[in-house]
Amino acid sequence: MANKRDYYEVLGVEKNATADELKKAYRKLAIKYHPDRQHDKTEEEKKEAEEKFKEAAEAYDVLSNPDKRARYDQFGFAGDQMGGAGGGFGGFDINDILRSVFGEGGFGGFGGFSGFGGGGGGSRQRVNRGTDLRVRVKLTLAEVAKGAEKKLKIPRLVSCKACNGTGAKNGTELNTCHTCHGTGVETQVRQTMFGTMQQQFECRTCHGRGKEIKTRCPECGGQGLKRTEDVVTINIPAGVAEGMMMRMSGKGNEAPGGGIPGDLLVIFEEIPDAQLMRQGNDLIYNLMIDFATATLGGKVVIPTVDGQMRITIKPGTQPGTVLRLRGEGLPSTDGYGNGDIRVNVMIYVPEKLSSEERKAVEMLRDKEYFKANESVSARIFGRLKNIFGYE
Repeated sequence: MANKRDYYEVLGVEKNATADELKKAYRKLAIKYHPDRQHDKTEEEKKEAEEKFKEAAEAYDVLSNPDKRARYDQFGFAGDQMGGAGGGFGGFDINDILRSVFGEGGFGGFGGFSGFGGGGGGSRQRVNRGTDLRVRVKLTLAEVAKGAEKKLKIPRLVSCKACNGTGAKNGTELNTCHTCHGTGVETQVRQTMFGTMQQQFECRTCHGRGKEIKTRCPECGGQGLKRTEDVVTINIPAGVAEGMMMRMSGKGNEAPGGGIPGDLLVIFEEIPDAQLMRQGNDLIYNLMIDFATATLGGKVVIPTVDGQMRITIKPGTQPGTVLRLRGEGLPSTDGYGNGDIRVNVMIYVPEKLSSEERKAVEMLRDKEYFKANESVSARIFGRLKNIFGYE
């Protein structure tokens, strides 16, 4: 309540203003701040207009009602909590207020109050929307790297051609729903300690259509929809990750009676690769080399997303060494660069040796350069901590 402005100040009138003066003041503000007049404004200006539109409607709702005005004049905003059978200050409907001031036909060519999400009274009919569909698409690492085109058969509901989606037998008329009188919604009004509370929900008779079917279509049984199977082409961008979702507008189930189709939600799943492990846009490969290659150096072949790459192992390469192949990983979905391939080097230690091999190793054991020392151990341990994520 501390942020509220005085209702007379909001409308710009004196405290002794007549009913005609109140109506004239509100009419001026409603025209100025109506959503249909805010198309050329910034989002911030539209939001400000929304608040002023609602503020003016609330002020007029209270001051145009003799009982509410009397409570407000005596108790201020605290009078909101003192409403009897007539309700407090908070149960107003903006469309009702607009109709009371401008008449049922609206004003100046403007429609009902819908731009800011206000109450939807009057004869404004609900627009049906079809339900969304979900489909999961599995991708290989190569498809993630390059992008892919997938053609999928999607079971979906489409408008029945026999009745053009109306649900009525071809040639028969639709009657205005006797429950909602064509609005598609039912309104429930309750008196509470806080005033009049209004709630709207989908009409139970016509399910939001506003029309009742006299004779059902034999093809769709009056649903207006038939199940079919469509082939949908999905162009998947490069770099998508597990769990990402792409929305294809209008590719979901159609709505009965020519409403707005739902969307198709495509959820991506990655098929694990046998050799490369993904970490963000980087790829991890664990390379096992023999002792001789680690000591003397040599050439090895590394798998990539679209083939193989030959790299050089430097002489004296230690276990835990990480080789980084720049730009050989996965692309970013925003198109800014690729990740890397990180090669974790591991060295194979033979489990069995022949007598001749054992003698050769024993000859080398006591050589100076074959002995481990603390600095080498610390360096190797540090590399292993980076690989396995130890603290």
